[in-house]
Amino acid sequence: MNRTGLRRYCDVGVKWVARVKPGLWHDQNGRIAMTDLDSNIMLDASAAKDRDAWLDLMGEIGEEAGYFRKIGAAHHALFLDNSPTLLVSFDSVDGARGRPKQLPSGVELADECDWSQLCILSEGDLWFRDPAVHVWFDNLIDEGFFENYDRVLFYGAGPAGYAAAAFSVTSPGARVLLLNPVATLKPAIAGWDTRYRSDRRLDFTSRYGYAPDMVEGAQTVSVVHDPASTLDAMHAALFRGPHVRGLAARRAGPDLEAVFTRIGILNHLICAAMEGKLTEARFGALWRNRRDDVPYLRALQIAAAPRPAREVMLCRNVAVRLRHNKFKKRLAELTGKTAQPPADKG
Repeated sequence: MNRTGLRRYCDVGVKWVARVKPGLWHDQNGRIAMTDLDSNIMLDASAAKDRDAWLDLMGEIGEEAGYFRKIGAAHHALFLDNSPTLLVSFDSVDGARGRPKQLPSGVELADECDWSQLCILSEGDLWFRDPAVHVWFDNLIDEGFFENYDRVLFYGAGPAGYAAAAFSVTSPGARVLLLNPVATLKPAIAGWDTRYRSDRRLDFTSRYGYAPDMVEGAQTVSVVHDPASTLDAMHAALFRGPHVRGLAARRAGPDLEAVFTRIGILNHLICAAMEGKLTEARFGALWRNRRDDVPYLRALQIAAAPRPAREVMLCRNVAVRLRHNKFKKRLAELTGKTAQPPADKG
């Protein structure tokens, strides 16, 4: 990403200010700042040894490339402006710091694709239900923030998927990509979800509350979930409408983002969703990468164990295709034979 320190300002109240490419943001004094992208920005916070050092590095990145601001007592916003295409993501500080470069979700992809990005980060498992976050998005609406972008995608996984759906209402016509999203934790609706008992104390009834209602104005909503994960499937079923597309990642487990990252398809999914091309066929083609993912295949093997014939078929397939020693060993245990590679037809 390229930036210069040269900035030009005009009052936020002037509605006729056109978006200047590349670079537009609202600075801490409430002005619209525009800049061109000429100097290199190092998007890497891996040098941070603790939370405070990480926040300092985020502040430096934000100062050069957009902004990094505190939202209330427990949230932050990182905005990087690069083009009229905007990725809006949600993450936690701990989640960001757990990545190799300690960057929030989507930052590296947005930089590679020359997208702008707004990432809202939480300090803990707060589900982005802080009223300060609501006010933040209210202000973005009042400023016409999303009107500056030709394409907008809201993305999130799990609790972040809940937030991506809930706040997508602030940008009518945006696209939405949700991985195993939660619809709500309101006991009257989702009392069957026992995973987040302590989080039910949070208010899921006020503004931006029920995620399935909040996506009604979206252009498309892609909901990816594992049908074998009962609770995730129940939440996914609450997202309905002709613009909602359910995509099944069977046996992927509860952490789809981690699985998709491991098999190298997460960025492809986000890009396809941004372009409006995440069809069932496109998802199916990408999801086929799981056939070479040993942890996924191991989970299939465990699930197949009660049916020896099915486990034999799986082990034989993996042993021949991937020549994986553990699957070869297990196949020998089951059959007393070793897998043979297919004969050379040449």
